[in-house]
Amino acid sequence: MTVRRDRRPPFRAPVGRMNILLITSDQHRGDCYGFEGRSVKTPHLDQLARDGTRFDACIAPNLICQPTRASILTGLLPMTHGVSDNGVDLDPKYGAKSFAAAFGRAGYDTALIGKAHFATSHTFAPTGTPECRASSADYGPEWNGPYMGFDHVELMVEGHNNWPPMRPPHGQHYERWYHMNGGGDERTALYWKHLPPDTGAIETWNSALPVAWHNSTWVGNQTIEYLRQHRDQPFCVWATFADPHHPFDAPEPWSRVHDPMTVELPPHRVLDLDRRPWWHRESLQGIPKNLPEAMIEHRKKITRLPVQTDEQLRAMIANYYGMIALVDHNVGRILIELESLGLDRDTLVIFTSDHGEWLGDHGLVLKGPMPYEGLLRVGFIVRGCGVPWGKVVHDPISTIDIAATVGDYADVPMPDARHSRSLRRLIEADDDSREFAYSEWSLRDSRFGVALDLRTVRTRRHKLTVERHSGAGELYDLGNDPNEMNNGFDDPSFAQVRQALEGMIASRPDDELSPELPQVGMA
Repeated sequence: MTVRRDRRPPFRAPVGRMNILLITSDQHRGDCYGFEGRSVKTPHLDQLARDGTRFDACIAPNLICQPTRASILTGLLPMTHGVSDNGVDLDPKYGAKSFAAAFGRAGYDTALIGKAHFATSHTFAPTGTPECRASSADYGPEWNGPYMGFDHVELMVEGHNNWPPMRPPHGQHYERWYHMNGGGDERTALYWKHLPPDTGAIETWNSALPVAWHNSTWVGNQTIEYLRQHRDQPFCVWATFADPHHPFDAPEPWSRVHDPMTVELPPHRVLDLDRRPWWHRESLQGIPKNLPEAMIEHRKKITRLPVQTDEQLRAMIANYYGMIALVDHNVGRILIELESLGLDRDTLVIFTSDHGEWLGDHGLVLKGPMPYEGLLRVGFIVRGCGVPWGKVVHDPISTIDIAATVGDYADVPMPDARHSRSLRRLIEADDDSREFAYSEWSLRDSRFGVALDLRTVRTRRHKLTVERHSGAGELYDLGNDPNEMNNGFDDPSFAQVRQALEGMIASRPDDELSPELPQVGMA
């Protein structure tokens, strides 16, 4: 680990109980921060890292949204809580066992503001949850929870504008606000307006939606208002931004903040399926099963994506950076308000994301069952009382460790988060270490026609993924091969390393849910 000296002193001891402010983005790569050396503009997150401790080898417990978010909430691995893929709803019984419920029992005010995604929005039939598009109208404008252990929620049902905010009575809090005074259709028309230039990059355009109506602005606004109203009570708040998840559709001026000609292109940006395990190709070419025809066509559309030209990739990356910069701006607004309310020294702040994004690596964009570093690794920053400033921890960790960590700092027991391990010793001392972090994904055949069972371990230097149905796998020496070009899975010179990594996978607790929970939709 390394420590940088900074002029700002460490945070003093809190006056009262430690508040918790968890802030997350969505589909945000671990290297897309200013402090990672990219040209993306993240001044507030860079300052947060200077004022606290960051982990540069944090991975997601799953490569997509719903399973990872359920793992953050519960402190359990996906195959244990049962949300092993998108389209599978978290059993409501886990709400009573979540870190939010534990804080509520300890006397905290608890809230989630933004994108939850503990339940499926695009379902085969109404499921009755507030996040189901078909059931959202069952929850009136006065409903604010409880939900999944949070006493108070302010939700957006979608957040990713391939499907613009639904008209009331459908949708939830963001959608009702967006459509206030009957102006939603006009705003949506502006959203769909593609401002020049248009390079034809997939899932990419410069939106004309005024930034005041963007969901990142709304999450910032509502979080600030919640902090103002709850400044005198201990609180545990999860502010959850829906960006920079695709489509890459930053509004002005954020779509113009980064010059496409100066953004970093991936060093290897062509498909190389012949040198990869079989499921890489199959995931891009297979036909989804057991879905309605419209969902099958959507799945095919987002997997059969053409390799982008450099011009198109530059436009995509610049827009992605703009979405991140807008999230960063609103994080800054929240942190400034926290300080103006005198709550900064009493609050543990964590910023991270649910998973990353390929962004052109190996000719791929968006996400899928290829756990390259751009998709698997996420940023993880902690600031608060007792947290060293300017410290970088290189030990591999997972966002599943959030529940135990916030519980440790607030002295709130987390008996049900049995897979979560507190990071406090790694943060505050030099006498702890982690050998590996673990990720898993059980893909149904509704993705591309073949079921997969992927298990991944990452150490400081190596990463192994095994597909358990077939026994195929991939192994990379990240120290000597950071771009993951050479698969050492069947290389005799990697035999001992592979054996050690396979042992790490085998050490997973024997508590997987069986049978698997039913799939109720697509995502």
